[in-house]
Amino acid sequence: MRRYIFKILSERDWAQALATGCYTGSADDRRDGFIHFSDIDQLSGTLEKHFAGQRDLVLVCVDAAALGGDLRWEVSRGGKAFPHLYAELPVSAARGTAPLPDGATGNDAVGLAQGLIARPDAEDGDAA
Repeated sequence: MRRYIFKILSERDWAQALATGCYTGSADDRRDGFIHFSDIDQLSGTLEKHFAGQRDLVLVCVDAAALGGDLRWEVSRGGKAFPHLYAELPVSAARGTAPLPDGATGNDAVGLAQGLIARPDAEDGDAA
C-alpha cells in the first residue's frame, strides 16, 4: 500500500469539505458507494480519463494510513488495484492541496503530487 493517495475534485467541492470538515464524494463516488482515489502512478490516467477539459480542479494529497480499514485497494481500470474509501474523507487526513491549472496534463498532475509529498511543512488541509 502506498503512503499517499490522491483525489481530484472541484475547487468548490473542496471548499465545502473544508467548511464541513469532510468530503462526502462526487456524484460518481456516491453512486459507486465509495470515494475513488488514485496512487501517484495512476494519477495521470485518472486526470485524462475522468477530468479532461474540466476547470477549477484541485489535487488533494491524502495520508492513506489516516483512513484505516475504510480504505481498500480493489482491482479496477486496467486490472490494477485502486484505493477506494468506504467512508467520508475527513479533511484532517489531507496532507496538502494544489490547484490544477486549466488544461493540466497527467504529467502536470504527477509533478504537483510529487511536490505535495515532498513538502516538509505540509499541514493537514493546507493549500499549496
